[in-house]
Amino acid sequence: MEDFHLLEQIAVALGLGFVGGLCARLLRLSPIVGYLAAGIFIGPFTPGYEADLETLRELSDIGIIFLMFGVGLHFNLSDLISVRKIVVPGAILQMGLVTFGVMGLGMSFGLDWRESVVLGLALSISSTVVVVRTLEERGMLSSVHGRVAVGWLIVQDLATVAFLALLPAMASGSVETFAREASLDILTASIFLAVMFFLGIRFVPRMLALVARLGSRELFILAVVASALGVAAGAALVGLSVALGAFVGGVVVSEKETSHQAAADVLPLREAFAVLFFVAVGMLLDPNIVIDHFAFVVAVILAVIVGKGLLTVLIALAFPYPARTALITGAGLAQVGEFSFIIAQEGLNTGLLQESTYNVILVAAVVSISVNPLTFRGIPAWETFFQRFGKLWVWADRQGPLPEMPLSVRNHVVI
Repeated sequence: MEDFHLLEQIAVALGLGFVGGLCARLLRLSPIVGYLAAGIFIGPFTPGYEADLETLRELSDIGIIFLMFGVGLHFNLSDLISVRKIVVPGAILQMGLVTFGVMGLGMSFGLDWRESVVLGLALSISSTVVVVRTLEERGMLSSVHGRVAVGWLIVQDLATVAFLALLPAMASGSVETFAREASLDILTASIFLAVMFFLGIRFVPRMLALVARLGSRELFILAVVASALGVAAGAALVGLSVALGAFVGGVVVSEKETSHQAAADVLPLREAFAVLFFVAVGMLLDPNIVIDHFAFVVAVILAVIVGKGLLTVLIALAFPYPARTALITGAGLAQVGEFSFIIAQEGLNTGLLQESTYNVILVAAVVSISVNPLTFRGIPAWETFFQRFGKLWVWADRQGPLPEMPLSVRNHVVI
């Protein structure tokens, strides 16, 4: 009798992922919440059907590759430059302060400094998918508020790439060992990037252009997928993260006009495997761990929704943009999402995170993403409140010349 184990696992994961995502959308929540809920439903910690976690985790690695490949595919340095005066210093400062603050919180609950740092890094990143879909629903994606929020997210996505390169070094132990391993990792990453940008940019786009001229769509899709997986595998072979390799592969492919066709053709694969990734993440959620660490869970959730949101607003207010820009950016970033999971997954794989801390991140993500629409709906009330403070509101609502954002940044997040 034939073994349909793999087919069964994919069918169950995608089927329940669809049901969960549909229910989430009907409740006006992000589909990510539904995908995570599907994973919890078929996980080993809930009664009923139990999916094969190891199989789905292997498949979820492909989801990580396609997610990061998509980020690299839509990345364009000139787009980021257009809003660099607020998003680069703002995002870096926000991520640094959130990481430092959460590090202190984690250590106060008994975590060591390395685990606390990884926790802080994971929580400092927000979900690109959630923010863009929310802005789209409200018709604000191409507004100045949307431009700043998306630019801020681009900087966070780039920071994720840097974090992934340093996490293996953090797992090495002492400060001296960390410094040595970090230097080695940076050197390895630099050589890998140099090779990819020197040879890859010359070979891969030309190969895709040649395949495109043949007029065979299936060959073109195959070439794009092989490029994404091949570069990710190459990164893994030299000891780097597959997510880092996938991002570099996306940047290499983006250097030619065929990048738009590549993005359109790979989108269905990326969406399907991303669902498997979120379902696999949800399967790791252990309700018992959450109950045992309930105080820590509540503290982390408040740090994300209240602390991170308010901190982002205060940082954005320091720049000459409308006060509403600061409020919308703060509301949008008051959650954690897909790339936080990638950081957490890497931390778990390298032994930097305990399963209990990983579960805390999952719960914080589910809760913060779920309440994010409510955070957005509260923006008019906050505006009314602050307008009572006349001079303070006038200062906060000042604005200078606002740059136009190229269209490609607004297309950044079709993930």
